[in-house]
Amino acid sequence: MSSSANWGQTPFIAADRPGGRALDWLRRNPTIVAGSSILVFFVMVALFAPWIAGDPLGFDPLYRLKRPSAEFWFGTDQLGRDVFSRVVYGTRISLIVGISVAAIATVIGLLIGVLCGYYQRVDEIVMRVMDGMMAIPAILLAIALITLMKASLIIVIVAISIPEIPRVVRLVRSVVLTVRGLPYIEAAVSTGTRGLRIMSRHILPSTVAPLIVQATYVCSAAVLTEAGLSFLGAGTPPEIPSWGNVIATGRAYFQLAPWIIFFPGLMLALAVLAINLVGDGLRDSLDPRIARRL
Repeated sequence: MSSSANWGQTPFIAADRPGGRALDWLRRNPTIVAGSSILVFFVMVALFAPWIAGDPLGFDPLYRLKRPSAEFWFGTDQLGRDVFSRVVYGTRISLIVGISVAAIATVIGLLIGVLCGYYQRVDEIVMRVMDGMMAIPAILLAIALITLMKASLIIVIVAISIPEIPRVVRLVRSVVLTVRGLPYIEAAVSTGTRGLRIMSRHILPSTVAPLIVQATYVCSAAVLTEAGLSFLGAGTPPEIPSWGNVIATGRAYFQLAPWIIFFPGLMLALAVLAINLVGDGLRDSLDPRIARRL
């Protein structure tokens, strides 16, 4: 009786529960979970920096070069400044620079890439400019731009964004060229559909998946570039603590106080690793050929 009464009923699947599909997706993408967890940690540290760290600029010569202890978790530097406070506040700079550069380069690169891929006349001119920009090392171009203007956080973001735009343009352009030759695009053109409508409704959605992945790599590259610029003294001003200038101030005291370099270097490595994990996970998840095998 019980078996006949259950005929015609759909079997209950765990994935059909509320949130079941989300949990299943997270289970299939452990790299996204790991990277996102680390990024959430850094975001929380940056948001609550005033409550979990002291004054990053305050110094006391009596406490110079103190080893890590219960009072100074990451030790102190050559001026007696708390390295933990400077590393915590440096998290804000790295996240602001990384997210801002990724957003600026992605938006501008998307617009230019779509126009270059769809209009051949624009492509011939603009892509030669992009090739010329890519021929110059990104950090040298950023140093040149910062040298011409007064160093500040906004100038650093702009200087790092400009070298990253050509990479996004080339990616978007390649996607647009591929989609542009598909039959449904040709059919839309033959029916007299305007180019702006074709780009917004048919071409732009095809660029979303690769663009999201590229944005994560731009973000990680921006974090590293900002740290390199600050290390060289061409990044954020010395009064603004960042991981790069914390490492730079401690390099002369590495043998006496290696913790000045170790802790900001560790945070920098973890941040870049987390962003790259999210990017790799999104690439595997959004690529239908890879997702089909998972």
